[in-house]
Amino acid sequence: MDKLIMYADGGSRGNPGDAGIGVAIFDEKKNTVAQISRYIGTQTNNVAEYYALIRGLEEVVSLGAGHVDIYMDSELVVKQIKGEYQVKSEGLKPLYEIARAYLRALRGYSISHIGRNGNKLADKLANNGMDSKDSQIV
Repeated sequence: MDKLIMYADGGSRGNPGDAGIGVAIFDEKKNTVAQISRYIGTQTNNVAEYYALIRGLEEVVSLGAGHVDIYMDSELVVKQIKGEYQVKSEGLKPLYEIARAYLRALRGYSISHIGRNGNKLADKLANNGMDSKDSQIV
């Protein structure tokens, strides 16, 4: 599997509040390779978005992919990864560095901002993660 396609989303109810992540990974033929849905405790929306990106990248690297096309509806995260926005939040800086480390482990990547309508599966998985709060130990 040289190239994978990843959709990632994170969200919180309350900002900060109960947060979850959702990641959907596909091969080039649009076959599902992985779906991830997790409750991640009380977090802000932006932290949840970064957690989703990091967890997805962890999976992509573990699958041995050389390249990944990433799609997220978080304009902030996408533009920070692209270097268009600075990472000013002290809480996001370490997460940004972790994401960049995973990206350096790949031969190549692209990251694109998409609207929420284009990210429905990852959004659903993130909401499932938030909904599973009572059944998971964090």
